[in-house]
Amino acid sequence: MTTIVEVPRENLAPQDLGRRNAVPIIYTRGTHYDIGFDIGRTFGKLIRDYVERYKPLNEAYLSLYETIEGRRVYDETLACVKEQYPQYVREIEGTADGSGVPFYKLFLMHLDDIVPNAAADGAQGNTQPVGCSSIICNHPGQEILGHNEDALTETMNHWYLVDAHVVEPGLQEEKFCSLSYAGFLPGYTMGYNHHGLVYSINTLSARTLRSGKTPRYFITRALLGVENFVKAQETLRNEGYGAAEGFSVNMTFLKQEGDRMFHNAEVGPVETGDTRSQLCIMTASPGENLFHCNKYMRLKVPEVEGLIIDSSIHRMAAINRHPPPKTRQEVIDILSDQTDDDFRVYQDIRPEDFVKTIATGIFDCVARTWSIYTDKPNCNEPIVVLPLRFKDNEPQCCRMKSAS
Repeated sequence: MTTIVEVPRENLAPQDLGRRNAVPIIYTRGTHYDIGFDIGRTFGKLIRDYVERYKPLNEAYLSLYETIEGRRVYDETLACVKEQYPQYVREIEGTADGSGVPFYKLFLMHLDDIVPNAAADGAQGNTQPVGCSSIICNHPGQEILGHNEDALTETMNHWYLVDAHVVEPGLQEEKFCSLSYAGFLPGYTMGYNHHGLVYSINTLSARTLRSGKTPRYFITRALLGVENFVKAQETLRNEGYGAAEGFSVNMTFLKQEGDRMFHNAEVGPVETGDTRSQLCIMTASPGENLFHCNKYMRLKVPEVEGLIIDSSIHRMAAINRHPPPKTRQEVIDILSDQTDDDFRVYQDIRPEDFVKTIATGIFDCVARTWSIYTDKPNCNEPIVVLPLRFKDNEPQCCRMKSAS
Protein backbone atom coordinates (compact mmCIF):
# COMPACT_ATOMS: atom_id res chain seq x y z
CA MET A 1 0.00 0.00 0.00
CA THR A 2 1.36 3.41 -0.98
CA THR A 3 0.93 6.30 1.41
CA ILE A 4 0.63 9.69 -0.21
CA VAL A 5 1.84 12.54 1.92
CA GLU A 6 0.53 15.92 0.78
CA VAL A 7 2.82 18.85 1.48
CA PRO A 8 0.87 21.94 2.57
CA ARG A 9 1.15 24.69 -0.03
CA GLU A 10 2.40 27.15 2.56
CA ASN A 11 5.44 24.91 3.21
CA LEU A 12 6.59 24.88 -0.40
CA ALA A 13 9.66 26.98 -1.12
CA PRO A 14 9.14 29.66 -3.78
CA GLN A 15 11.50 27.87 -6.16
CA ASP A 16 9.15 24.84 -6.04
CA LEU A 17 6.15 26.82 -7.21
CA GLY A 18 7.11 26.92 -10.85
CA ARG A 19 6.13 29.80 -13.08
CA ARG A 20 3.06 31.48 -11.62
CA ASN A 21 0.64 33.16 -14.01
CA ALA A 22 0.00 36.10 -11.72
CA VAL A 23 0.86 39.80 -11.75
CA PRO A 24 0.60 41.43 -8.32
CA ILE A 25 0.02 45.19 -8.49
CA ILE A 26 -0.21 47.98 -5.96
CA TYR A 27 -1.89 51.32 -6.54
CA THR A 28 -0.53 53.82 -4.05
CA ARG A 29 -0.45 57.56 -3.45
CA GLY A 30 1.51 59.63 -0.94
CA THR A 31 4.97 60.91 -0.09
CA HIS A 32 8.08 59.02 -1.16
CA TYR A 33 8.29 57.36 2.25
CA ASP A 34 4.57 56.52 2.11
CA ILE A 35 4.96 54.89 -1.29
CA GLY A 36 7.86 52.78 -0.07
CA PHE A 37 6.10 51.84 3.16
CA ASP A 38 2.94 50.75 1.37
CA ILE A 39 4.99 48.62 -1.03
CA GLY A 40 6.84 47.02 1.90
CA ARG A 41 3.67 46.47 3.92
CA THR A 42 1.75 45.00 0.99
CA PHE A 43 4.51 42.75 -0.35
CA GLY A 44 6.42 42.12 2.89
CA LYS A 45 6.35 38.32 2.64
CA LEU A 46 7.49 38.44 -0.99
CA ILE A 47 10.32 40.86 -0.14
CA ARG A 48 11.53 38.87 2.88
CA ASP A 49 11.53 35.64 0.85
CA TYR A 50 13.51 37.28 -1.92
CA VAL A 51 16.08 38.81 0.42
CA GLU A 52 16.62 35.41 2.06
CA ARG A 53 17.22 33.74 -1.31
CA TYR A 54 19.01 36.46 -3.28
CA LYS A 55 22.40 34.82 -3.83
CA PRO A 56 24.53 37.90 -4.65
CA LEU A 57 23.48 39.47 -1.34
CA ASN A 58 23.96 36.38 0.81
CA GLU A 59 27.05 34.98 -0.89
CA ALA A 60 29.00 38.21 -1.44
CA TYR A 61 27.56 41.58 -0.47
CA LEU A 62 26.86 40.92 3.22
CA SER A 63 30.32 39.55 3.96
CA LEU A 64 31.98 42.43 2.12
CA TYR A 65 29.82 44.89 4.05
CA GLU A 66 31.60 43.69 7.20
CA THR A 67 35.04 44.61 5.80
CA ILE A 68 36.64 48.03 6.03
CA GLU A 69 36.81 48.48 2.25
CA GLY A 70 33.31 47.18 1.68
CA ARG A 71 31.84 49.50 4.29
CA ARG A 72 33.78 52.41 2.77
CA VAL A 73 32.19 51.81 -0.64
CA TYR A 74 28.75 51.44 0.96
CA ASP A 75 29.09 54.68 2.94
CA GLU A 76 30.53 56.69 0.03
CA THR A 77 27.77 55.61 -2.32
CA LEU A 78 25.01 56.17 0.23
CA ALA A 79 26.32 59.70 0.81
CA CYS A 80 26.31 60.30 -2.96
CA VAL A 81 22.65 59.34 -3.41
CA LYS A 82 21.56 61.20 -0.26
CA GLU A 83 23.00 64.39 -1.77
CA GLN A 84 21.11 63.94 -5.04
CA TYR A 85 18.08 61.80 -4.35
CA PRO A 86 17.22 61.83 -0.63
CA GLN A 87 13.59 61.20 -1.58
CA TYR A 88 14.49 57.86 -3.17
CA VAL A 89 16.52 56.89 -0.10
CA ARG A 90 13.34 57.59 1.88
CA GLU A 91 11.44 55.26 -0.45
CA ILE A 92 13.85 52.44 0.42
CA GLU A 93 13.58 53.33 4.11
CA GLY A 94 9.80 53.09 3.80
CA THR A 95 10.05 49.70 2.09
CA ALA A 96 12.44 48.51 4.82
CA ASP A 97 10.09 49.66 7.58
CA GLY A 98 7.00 48.27 5.87
CA SER A 99 8.53 44.86 5.14
CA GLY A 100 10.66 44.44 8.27
CA VAL A 101 13.87 44.04 6.25
CA PRO A 102 16.86 46.10 7.48
CA PHE A 103 17.62 49.12 5.31
CA TYR A 104 21.28 48.16 4.82
CA LYS A 105 20.31 44.87 3.18
CA LEU A 106 18.00 46.57 0.70
CA PHE A 107 20.58 49.25 -0.06
CA LEU A 108 23.28 46.62 -0.62
CA MET A 109 21.00 45.00 -3.19
CA HIS A 110 20.68 48.36 -4.96
CA LEU A 111 24.48 48.57 -5.15
CA ASP A 112 24.68 45.41 -7.28
CA ASP A 113 28.34 44.61 -7.87
CA ILE A 114 29.67 48.05 -6.94
CA VAL A 115 30.85 46.82 -3.53
CA PRO A 116 32.72 43.67 -4.69
CA ASN A 117 34.17 45.47 -7.72
CA ALA A 118 35.21 48.76 -6.10
CA ALA A 119 36.31 47.20 -2.81
CA ALA A 120 38.41 44.49 -4.43
CA ASP A 121 40.37 46.49 -7.01
CA GLY A 122 38.19 45.67 -10.00
CA ALA A 123 37.40 42.06 -9.18
CA GLN A 124 34.51 40.82 -11.29
CA GLY A 125 31.24 40.29 -9.52
CA ASN A 126 28.29 38.42 -10.95
CA THR A 127 28.89 37.60 -14.63
CA GLN A 128 25.96 35.24 -15.00
CA PRO A 129 23.79 35.89 -18.08
CA VAL A 130 21.32 38.13 -16.28
CA GLY A 131 19.93 40.86 -18.44
CA CYS A 132 17.20 41.48 -20.95
CA SER A 133 16.36 41.65 -24.64
CA SER A 134 14.60 44.69 -26.13
CA ILE A 135 13.20 45.13 -29.64
CA ILE A 136 12.00 48.38 -31.18
CA CYS A 137 9.73 48.29 -34.23
CA ASN A 138 8.94 51.71 -35.68
CA HIS A 139 6.73 51.13 -38.72
CA PRO A 140 3.46 52.72 -39.88
CA GLY A 141 0.67 51.68 -37.53
CA GLN A 142 3.09 49.35 -35.71
CA GLU A 143 5.05 51.37 -33.15
CA ILE A 144 6.16 48.68 -30.71
CA LEU A 145 8.65 48.38 -27.86
CA GLY A 146 8.99 44.74 -26.83
CA HIS A 147 11.01 43.57 -23.86
CA ASN A 148 11.97 40.28 -22.19
CA GLU A 149 12.82 40.76 -18.52
CA ASP A 150 15.51 38.20 -17.65
CA ALA A 151 16.71 37.66 -14.10
CA LEU A 152 18.25 35.16 -11.71
CA THR A 153 15.95 32.20 -11.14
CA GLU A 154 15.19 33.27 -7.57
CA THR A 155 13.55 36.42 -9.00
CA MET A 156 10.82 34.28 -10.57
CA ASN A 157 7.54 35.07 -8.77
CA HIS A 158 9.31 37.80 -6.76
CA TRP A 159 8.22 40.86 -8.67
CA TYR A 160 5.20 43.12 -8.87
CA LEU A 161 3.88 46.24 -10.56
CA VAL A 162 3.96 49.59 -8.77
CA ASP A 163 1.42 52.16 -9.95
CA ALA A 164 2.31 55.22 -7.89
CA HIS A 165 1.25 58.84 -7.54
CA VAL A 166 3.94 60.62 -5.51
CA VAL A 167 2.84 63.87 -3.92
CA GLU A 168 5.26 65.50 -1.49
CA PRO A 169 5.50 69.22 -0.62
CA GLY A 170 8.50 70.90 -2.24
CA LEU A 171 9.15 68.03 -4.68
CA GLN A 172 8.06 67.25 -8.21
CA GLU A 173 4.83 65.30 -8.57
CA GLU A 174 5.39 61.85 -10.08
CA LYS A 175 2.91 59.40 -11.59
CA PHE A 176 4.18 56.17 -13.09
CA CYS A 177 3.78 52.42 -13.41
CA SER A 178 6.83 50.15 -13.31
CA LEU A 179 7.61 46.46 -12.99
CA SER A 180 9.74 46.13 -9.85
CA TYR A 181 11.78 43.36 -8.27
CA ALA A 182 10.78 42.65 -4.67
CA GLY A 183 12.41 45.21 -2.36
CA PHE A 184 13.91 47.32 -5.14
CA LEU A 185 13.08 50.85 -6.23
CA PRO A 186 10.75 50.99 -9.24
CA GLY A 187 12.42 51.96 -12.50
CA TYR A 188 15.07 49.41 -13.43
CA THR A 189 13.01 47.12 -15.69
CA MET A 190 10.20 48.51 -17.85
CA GLY A 191 7.32 50.92 -17.40
CA TYR A 192 5.96 54.36 -18.27
CA ASN A 193 5.13 57.71 -16.68
CA HIS A 194 2.26 60.19 -17.08
CA HIS A 195 4.40 62.52 -19.21
CA GLY A 196 4.37 59.87 -21.96
CA LEU A 197 7.73 58.19 -21.36
CA VAL A 198 7.66 54.49 -22.30
CA TYR A 199 10.88 52.59 -21.67
CA SER A 200 12.77 49.37 -20.97
CA ILE A 201 16.19 48.76 -19.40
CA ASN A 202 19.08 46.46 -20.36
CA THR A 203 21.87 45.72 -17.89
CA LEU A 204 25.39 46.39 -19.18
CA SER A 205 28.37 45.05 -17.26
CA ALA A 206 31.34 47.39 -17.30
CA ARG A 207 34.61 45.95 -16.04
CA THR A 208 35.30 48.81 -13.62
CA LEU A 209 32.61 50.23 -11.34
CA ARG A 210 32.84 53.39 -9.26
CA SER A 211 32.46 53.95 -5.54
CA GLY A 212 30.82 57.18 -4.44
CA LYS A 213 28.93 57.57 -7.74
CA THR A 214 25.29 56.99 -8.63
CA PRO A 215 23.99 53.40 -8.82
CA ARG A 216 21.90 52.67 -11.89
CA TYR A 217 18.81 51.91 -9.78
CA PHE A 218 18.70 55.54 -8.66
CA ILE A 219 19.24 57.00 -12.13
CA THR A 220 16.48 54.86 -13.63
CA ARG A 221 14.20 55.67 -10.69
CA ALA A 222 14.74 59.34 -11.52
CA LEU A 223 13.79 58.62 -15.16
CA LEU A 224 10.25 57.92 -13.97
CA GLY A 225 9.87 61.63 -13.27
CA VAL A 226 11.23 63.10 -16.51
CA GLU A 227 8.96 65.14 -18.78
CA ASN A 228 10.74 64.88 -22.15
CA PHE A 229 13.74 63.55 -24.03
CA VAL A 230 15.97 66.49 -23.05
CA LYS A 231 15.29 65.84 -19.35
CA ALA A 232 15.93 62.14 -19.89
CA GLN A 233 19.38 62.88 -21.30
CA GLU A 234 20.17 65.19 -18.38
CA THR A 235 19.14 62.48 -15.93
CA LEU A 236 21.30 59.85 -17.64
CA ARG A 237 24.35 62.13 -17.77
CA ASN A 238 23.95 62.74 -14.03
CA GLU A 239 26.08 65.89 -14.18
CA GLY A 240 28.24 66.46 -11.10
CA TYR A 241 28.35 62.79 -10.13
CA GLY A 242 28.04 60.25 -12.95
CA ALA A 243 26.89 56.65 -13.09
CA ALA A 244 28.67 54.07 -10.99
CA GLU A 245 27.87 51.27 -13.45
CA GLY A 246 26.44 50.61 -16.90
CA PHE A 247 23.00 50.11 -18.45
CA SER A 248 21.01 51.05 -21.53
CA VAL A 249 17.56 52.57 -21.93
CA ASN A 250 15.12 52.00 -24.80
CA MET A 251 12.54 54.78 -24.81
CA THR A 252 10.08 57.00 -26.59
CA PHE A 253 7.81 59.86 -25.52
CA LEU A 254 4.26 59.33 -26.71
CA LYS A 255 3.30 62.99 -26.26
CA GLN A 256 6.14 64.34 -28.40
CA GLU A 257 5.16 66.23 -31.55
CA GLY A 258 6.01 65.03 -35.04
CA ASP A 259 7.08 61.58 -36.18
CA ARG A 260 7.48 58.75 -33.70
CA MET A 261 11.09 58.48 -32.56
CA PHE A 262 12.53 55.70 -30.43
CA HIS A 263 15.93 55.99 -28.75
CA ASN A 264 18.49 53.61 -27.29
CA ALA A 265 20.82 55.27 -24.79
CA GLU A 266 23.93 53.40 -23.69
CA VAL A 267 25.22 54.64 -20.33
CA GLY A 268 28.74 53.95 -19.11
CA PRO A 269 30.31 54.48 -15.68
CA VAL A 270 31.90 57.87 -15.12
CA GLU A 271 35.52 57.90 -16.24
CA THR A 272 38.33 58.76 -13.83
CA GLY A 273 38.48 62.51 -13.27
CA ASP A 274 35.09 63.16 -14.89
CA THR A 275 31.80 64.06 -13.20
CA ARG A 276 29.17 62.72 -15.58
CA SER A 277 28.15 59.42 -17.14
CA GLN A 278 29.37 58.29 -20.51
CA LEU A 279 26.40 58.47 -22.89
CA CYS A 280 25.74 57.47 -26.49
CA ILE A 281 22.27 57.62 -28.08
CA MET A 282 20.96 56.00 -31.27
CA THR A 283 17.55 56.88 -32.71
CA ALA A 284 15.12 54.74 -34.73
CA SER A 285 13.12 56.94 -37.10
CA PRO A 286 9.92 55.76 -38.82
CA GLY A 287 10.59 52.62 -40.85
CA GLU A 288 13.54 51.53 -38.67
CA ASN A 289 14.25 48.96 -35.95
CA LEU A 290 16.58 48.80 -32.96
CA PHE A 291 17.66 45.78 -30.90
CA HIS A 292 19.61 45.69 -27.64
CA CYS A 293 20.67 43.01 -25.18
CA ASN A 294 23.46 43.19 -22.58
CA LYS A 295 26.59 44.16 -24.45
CA TYR A 296 27.82 47.63 -25.39
CA MET A 297 27.29 48.21 -29.10
CA ARG A 298 28.61 51.78 -29.44
CA LEU A 299 30.32 53.06 -26.29
CA LYS A 300 33.90 51.84 -25.94
CA VAL A 301 33.55 50.65 -22.37
CA PRO A 302 35.69 47.69 -21.22
CA GLU A 303 33.34 44.91 -20.14
CA VAL A 304 33.45 41.90 -17.87
CA GLU A 305 34.22 38.50 -19.32
CA GLY A 306 31.78 35.68 -18.85
CA LEU A 307 28.32 34.37 -19.51
CA ILE A 308 26.51 37.71 -19.64
CA ILE A 309 28.55 38.69 -22.71
CA ASP A 310 28.33 35.24 -24.29
CA SER A 311 24.57 35.20 -23.73
CA SER A 312 24.14 38.65 -25.25
CA ILE A 313 26.12 37.71 -28.36
CA HIS A 314 24.04 34.54 -28.86
CA ARG A 315 20.73 36.36 -28.34
CA MET A 316 21.65 39.15 -30.74
CA ALA A 317 22.63 36.55 -33.34
CA ALA A 318 19.27 34.81 -32.90
CA ILE A 319 17.41 38.13 -33.20
CA ASN A 320 19.29 38.98 -36.38
CA ARG A 321 18.38 35.64 -37.96
CA HIS A 322 14.81 36.93 -38.14
CA PRO A 323 13.77 39.45 -40.81
CA PRO A 324 13.54 42.96 -39.32
CA PRO A 325 10.13 43.02 -37.59
CA LYS A 326 7.44 45.24 -39.04
CA THR A 327 4.52 44.14 -36.87
CA ARG A 328 3.66 43.49 -33.25
CA GLN A 329 3.36 39.75 -33.91
CA GLU A 330 6.82 39.61 -35.46
CA VAL A 331 8.25 41.32 -32.35
CA ILE A 332 6.48 38.74 -30.18
CA ASP A 333 7.83 35.88 -32.29
CA ILE A 334 11.40 37.15 -31.93
CA LEU A 335 11.07 37.58 -28.17
CA SER A 336 9.81 33.96 -28.02
CA ASP A 337 12.83 32.57 -29.94
CA GLN A 338 14.40 29.48 -28.35
CA THR A 339 16.46 28.23 -31.29
CA ASP A 340 19.93 28.72 -29.76
CA ASP A 341 21.30 25.66 -27.97
CA ASP A 342 23.02 27.61 -25.20
CA PHE A 343 21.44 31.03 -24.67
CA ARG A 344 17.91 31.66 -25.83
CA VAL A 345 16.09 34.95 -26.38
CA TYR A 346 13.26 33.54 -24.26
CA GLN A 347 15.09 31.74 -21.46
CA ASP A 348 13.03 28.97 -19.90
CA ILE A 349 13.88 25.47 -21.09
CA ARG A 350 16.20 23.71 -18.67
CA PRO A 351 15.29 23.55 -14.96
CA GLU A 352 18.96 24.02 -14.07
CA ASP A 353 19.23 27.36 -15.90
CA PHE A 354 20.00 30.01 -13.29
CA VAL A 355 18.58 32.83 -15.44
CA LYS A 356 15.02 32.88 -16.77
CA THR A 357 12.73 35.26 -18.60
CA ILE A 358 10.37 36.26 -15.80
CA ALA A 359 8.06 38.48 -17.86
CA THR A 360 7.57 39.91 -21.34
CA GLY A 361 6.18 43.37 -22.00
CA ILE A 362 4.75 44.71 -25.25
CA PHE A 363 4.18 48.45 -25.42
CA ASP A 364 1.88 49.33 -28.30
CA CYS A 365 2.42 53.04 -28.87
CA VAL A 366 -0.50 53.31 -31.31
CA ALA A 367 -3.09 51.50 -29.18
CA ARG A 368 -1.42 52.97 -26.06
CA THR A 369 -1.42 49.69 -24.15
CA TRP A 370 1.11 47.66 -22.16
CA SER A 371 0.59 43.90 -22.47
CA ILE A 372 2.39 41.74 -19.91
CA TYR A 373 3.01 38.04 -20.44
CA THR A 374 4.11 35.65 -17.72
CA ASP A 375 4.90 32.84 -20.17
CA LYS A 376 6.26 32.57 -23.71
CA PRO A 377 4.31 35.26 -25.56
CA ASN A 378 3.86 33.66 -28.98
CA CYS A 379 1.81 30.80 -27.54
CA ASN A 380 0.08 32.49 -24.60
CA GLU A 381 -2.28 35.38 -24.07
CA PRO A 382 -1.08 38.34 -22.00
CA ILE A 383 -1.96 37.99 -18.33
CA VAL A 384 -2.95 41.67 -18.28
CA VAL A 385 -3.29 44.52 -20.77
CA LEU A 386 -2.92 47.91 -19.12
CA PRO A 387 -3.98 51.21 -20.71
CA LEU A 388 -1.22 53.82 -20.79
CA ARG A 389 -2.61 56.76 -18.81
CA PHE A 390 -1.11 60.19 -19.42
CA LYS A 391 -1.92 63.72 -18.32
CA ASP A 392 -3.97 64.37 -21.45
CA ASN A 393 -6.15 61.27 -21.06
CA GLU A 394 -6.81 61.44 -17.32
CA PRO A 395 -10.36 62.29 -16.22
CA GLN A 396 -10.79 66.02 -15.66
CA CYS A 397 -11.42 65.51 -11.93
CA CYS A 398 -8.04 63.74 -11.56
CA ARG A 399 -6.20 66.57 -13.35
CA MET A 400 -7.86 69.15 -11.11
CA LYS A 401 -6.96 67.16 -8.00
CA SER A 402 -3.32 66.79 -9.10
CA ALA A 403 -3.06 70.53 -9.74
CA SER A 404 -4.55 71.53 -6.40
